[in-house]
Formats: sequence, C-alpha cells, structure tokens
Amino acid sequence: MSHAAIEVQALHYSYPDGQVALRGVSFSIHPGETVGLIGSNGAGKSTLLLHLNGVLLPSAGQVRVQGLPVDGAHLVEVRRHVGMVFQDPDDQLFMPTVQEDVAFGPINMGLPAAEVQARVAQALATVGASHLAARAPYRLSGGEKRSVALAGVLAMRPGVVVMDEPSAGLDPAARRRLIELLGRFEHTQLIATHDLDLVQDLCRRVLVMREGMIEADSTPDAVFADTDLLACCHLELPLGRQRRV
Repeated sequence: MSHAAIEVQALHYSYPDGQVALRGVSFSIHPGETVGLIGSNGAGKSTLLLHLNGVLLPSAGQVRVQGLPVDGAHLVEVRRHVGMVFQDPDDQLFMPTVQEDVAFGPINMGLPAAEVQARVAQALATVGASHLAARAPYRLSGGEKRSVALAGVLAMRPGVVVMDEPSAGLDPAARRRLIELLGRFEHTQLIATHDLDLVQDLCRRVLVMREGMIEADSTPDAVFADTDLLACCHLELPLGRQRRV
C-alpha cells in the first residue's frame, strides 16, 4: 500500500488533435510536502495538473491521489481529496456573491447548512477575505479573486491542494501575502509556476518539466545551481539569486 499523497506512474497524454503533452511522467509526493513544478511554456505543467483531479484522464499510465486511482469510478471521492486552484480565478468564480461561491462546494457535498456556514467563515478568514463575503466576485481585484478562489477550495477541506500559477498578476504586497499564507498550510501542495522566487521561498523540492517529461527532481538549491539544466529547460535563476551572482 502506497503512503504517497500523489503518485503518478508512467503517465502519457495526447490531446484529441494528436498533440503529445505528457511522455511517461512518474513521481510521488509525500503527505505534507510542498513541491514546485516548473518549466517553460508548453512543457506540460498544466496538462499534468489537470490529471490530478480527473479533468483529464490518462492516455496511458496511472495517477493516484490519497491512494485512490484517478479514474471514472472514483472521481467524486478523488475531488473531495484534491482541491484545484486554476490559473484564471474567473474559471472558478461564478456565483452572485463571494459567500455563495465559497459555499458552493460544501453545499454540493450535502453538508448541513450550519456546517456549510462554518466552513465558509473559516475558509474566508484563513485567506483574509472575510470582509468580501457579500461582494460580487466580478467586482474584486485580481488578488482578491485569487484569495476567494483559494477559499472555495479550502472550504472543501482537501488533503491536497494543486495550484496553477497562483502568483500570476499579483502586485508585490499581494504576492507576499500569498507566499506567507501558503507557507502556513499543512496541506500537501503542488504548485506550478513561473515565479521561481516563490519556489525558492516555499518549496523544499522542485520538479522540472521539459517537453512533457520530468527532467529533474531535486531541491531548489540543486536545481538552480545546475546551469546546464536551466539552459536546456529555458529557465533562468530566481531574481533573488541573480542579485547575488
């Protein structure tokens, strides 16, 4: 029996038009780990993330989350264990108010009204967005939308949180608040990002993708010290490291 929170074995995926996006990806993530997923545009990061809660299903290979196979027979249960924060928060925010948006998942889990309200209040408080509960999502700033989208995931109380470019478009203060928030999480986290300073600050482990494959799996220090790896994967040093060079 595997004790991995996320386990991916020989994962292949091709889109219906024939584009090959993943080529034999394998890795595992232990409970409580925060892992960065980096690579240039088109490396396969977003495609990989979409396999972790069954938005996409493998052409070949297997994905397991919290010991459950991610397949058609287990999707409902898998999606209770893994929360996905998409790159564009507008893809997740669709209800008239923030309160209703964050409540949507718990309501559809069939929870009692009192439990739903408790989860909504706790999730909004966790991301510092309690004051936004009555606001319409379309009237929020980009940073506020990201906070509310994250609250909607947290209200489901998943063990695993998967994020696609969580810091994209944030101003420096909002980005710092996000990093501090994610640093306090006890969830297993997989964070796909071009923000390599965020990876340096948050992650003890980094997966590097190139052309649909895992090119490296190591610590941030080891990855960012490997100039040949960075060059072949079209990556640069985090800005914080560039200043020290």
